[in-house]
Amino acid sequence: MTGLSYPDISPIIFSIGPLAIRWYSMAYLLGIIAAWFLISKDIKKYDICLSKANLEDIVFYVTLGIVLGGRIGYVLFYGFDTFYNNPLEIFAIWHGGMSFHGGIIGVIIAIYLVSKKIKYPFLGITDLAALYTPIGIFCGRLANFANDELWGRITDVPWAVKFPSGGYLPRHPSQIYEALTEGLLLLIILNLLWQNLWIRKHTGFVSGMFLILYGIFRMFIEQFRQPDNHLGFVFLNFTMGQMLSVPFIVIGILVICVSLKKFKP
Repeated sequence: MTGLSYPDISPIIFSIGPLAIRWYSMAYLLGIIAAWFLISKDIKKYDICLSKANLEDIVFYVTLGIVLGGRIGYVLFYGFDTFYNNPLEIFAIWHGGMSFHGGIIGVIIAIYLVSKKIKYPFLGITDLAALYTPIGIFCGRLANFANDELWGRITDVPWAVKFPSGGYLPRHPSQIYEALTEGLLLLIILNLLWQNLWIRKHTGFVSGMFLILYGIFRMFIEQFRQPDNHLGFVFLNFTMGQMLSVPFIVIGILVICVSLKKFKP
């Protein structure tokens, strides 16, 4: 049978007694720290009116939004029946189960709240967050690969991987596809756009582009990803991930329209 052997990767990086450091938690931590560092650089470089205390507030609120939104989104979108029958399982985040779409919704709510607290434009903060969110996506998808989860559909491509939990059948390494498109490629595109003064002046433009491009990339890569076993195809041949990406694209277009109309250099 064709296909590359799955590398022997433990989901746990190291453990000290009962404390286990996992790739997935480290991916979140690296994404948040990297975004924090790079946004602080941009604040100085582009003379953005945000203080160190403002940025700390933003990071705190966004971190809560990621964790709470990601978990609640997973419960609502992917496992409502399971959590309805066992509500306490909602708090067992170490068992896995985070929704990116839910995480983004949580982040948007968190940024709205912190923007009111520090009295800074909502879309101005979302632009900064959008620039470096792909770093967290990139790290998270690599962690999915290390965890032997969210693998792709069966294929005969030369780079197919035989995942143990996928029955050792050759499958698309869809986690890597997502890391390269939703993570690396999206990061490059958004930061190239940010270099343009006209785009920076149109507050919200980068935020809209993030939603549109993420939605497009996710809908495309879902063609190679195995649908969740307990959900399958939600509507015709569309997966839950694709269905949730459609509103992102629509909202992204609306945000860009508002940006072009309201914010003029």
